[in-house]
Formats: sequence, C-alpha cells, structure tokens
Amino acid sequence: MTRSQEENIGIVGAGALGKAIAAHLGRCSIRCAICNSRAPATLDKIAQSLGPSVRAATLEEAVAPEIVILALPWARVPEMLERVPDWEGRIVIDATNPFCTRHTAAFPEADCSPSERIVQLAPGAHIVMAFNCLPAELLARHPEETVGRRVIFYSGNHARAKRRVAALIFGLGFAPLDLGPLATGGHLLRSTNEALTTLNLVQLPIPASARP
Repeated sequence: MTRSQEENIGIVGAGALGKAIAAHLGRCSIRCAICNSRAPATLDKIAQSLGPSVRAATLEEAVAPEIVILALPWARVPEMLERVPDWEGRIVIDATNPFCTRHTAAFPEADCSPSERIVQLAPGAHIVMAFNCLPAELLARHPEETVGRRVIFYSGNHARAKRRVAALIFGLGFAPLDLGPLATGGHLLRSTNEALTTLNLVQLPIPASARP
C-alpha cells in the first residue's frame, strides 16, 4: 500500500475552496492529500499551514483515497476526470457549482446537473454533491456557531456513499442535510432564484423538552 492510499481523503484543487475543506480536515486530524495543477512542492507551505495531517500531493496520489473531493473550477473538471480511467467504486464528492460562480458559462444548459455530468465522466465512481452551496470564505469559518452547527447540503444516488459523506460532514462539525438524489439536489442548487445557493443556515440543537 502506498502512502497516498493510506490517506482518508484526497482533494483535487487548492484554491480557496480546496484550502477551506482541507483546513477543516486538518483541524480534525483527518489525513488528507491535496493537489493543484502544478508540482506538489508549490503547495508544501500551504499544506503545512493547514495542519500536520495535510500534505501536498500529485494528482495520482490525491485521487487514490476512498473519498476524493473535487474542489476545482468546473471548466477544468472534464479534463481532470479523463486522467482517471476508472474510479473503482471510490466516493467522489463534487464540491463544484458553476451556477454560483463566474464559471457558469463553462457549463452549457442541459437536462442534467453538473454532478450528473460527472457521473457520466467518472466511470465507477459514486458521486455525492456536497460543500458547494457556500462561498469559500464562509465555509472556511468554524462550523459551530454559538447557537448551533452550520448546514451543509448533500445529495447523491448511492445510499452507502451518502452515509459516508454525511458522517464526514457531521464529523467536521457541520450539520448534514440530505437533498435527495443528484437530479433533485442539482436542480435546487442551479435554480435561477438560487433558493439554496449561498444560503447560510444553522441547525439549532433540539431542547431536551422537545425530544421524543
């Protein structure tokens, strides 16, 4: 087993979004390999600042763990996925959202959501959409507000993959909220009204008197 296969999480993309997610993984001491489009050496200082459990890696190393997070602009996603011919049942978290960024034009109007397009482009992967509803600067903040946990929406078509991602979201201190299958979740996040995009929700704790 190589070192990259021992990692719990891989992150492809080291921009504001990738660094925000990696920082949460580092805060929770979850081993993580993060890569950018250049050599790992260009990420060494950034990785060190994110915690001892985070390391700079190559693309091949970052896509080796069982859970891989796509945190790069949508325009670069198809080309990156072509470099991985078979995902062999690994869970791929789609954290991209071209509908709330300047990359909207890179994703043409279609009947399917970006995550559903990734299903087509990543054979063998179990796709779960998550971490793509908040601006990176907000996502980077501590997930536990004074009154509760910040909500992270997720959706997917594979029950086991969704359970794993929900457990990861909860373990990082956020409150996971299931939007259903990719078609439903993708539609809600691409709505022209942006009903859920950039919506900062906090889940309040249930008072003991209200529990069943």
